[in-house]
Amino acid sequence: MLEDASDTFGDGRVHRSTRGSSKTREREKPSKLTIELLSRQLKELSSKPPDGIDVWLKDDDEVEDDILQWECSIIGPIGTPYEGGIFIAELVFPVDFPNSPPSMRFKTKIWHPNVYKDGRVCISILHPPGTDEFNSQEKAEERWRPILSVEAVLISVVSMLSDANCNSPANIDAAVMLRKDPKKYKQMCAECVKRSLDDSDDEE
Repeated sequence: MLEDASDTFGDGRVHRSTRGSSKTREREKPSKLTIELLSRQLKELSSKPPDGIDVWLKDDDEVEDDILQWECSIIGPIGTPYEGGIFIAELVFPVDFPNSPPSMRFKTKIWHPNVYKDGRVCISILHPPGTDEFNSQEKAEERWRPILSVEAVLISVVSMLSDANCNSPANIDAAVMLRKDPKKYKQMCAECVKRSLDDSDDEE
């Protein structure tokens, strides 16, 4: 009979193997700088979050207290089609953060030109440093830079909810609807708000 096994990474995170499994998940370890930087920013955002935003470490059955995986809630900004909604998203940081940007994905269903249908957020600040030869409209200073903070990312996402960029959409259907049928677009967003609140009630 196989026993549950556990290992501790050098950075203090605990790795649990699945009962009955002969393999454990192998992961590249983040640097000490990455761990310290993310830990400090998480502490700061937890104690003094921007308005309408909360952040916490993601629950993971295999790795405890994984500093590379966060979750957050964003309250839809007043005066936007998302007003009053509670949208949950996850942030995943690369091991070489802050040299490379995090990725962000909404777990709550959201209808927006700059969010792929699977929830992945597509805005300039989440794109790697440099320029994109296939997108001349996006300037290098709009993309991720190592001096930027997680708070800057979250504030940019809130701004995205207030002002969609339809020139380079991730969700083409949403972008077309916003331009051609804004009334229907607002109805779709209202459905997402209602669903987000229903999901929030279910979790309580």
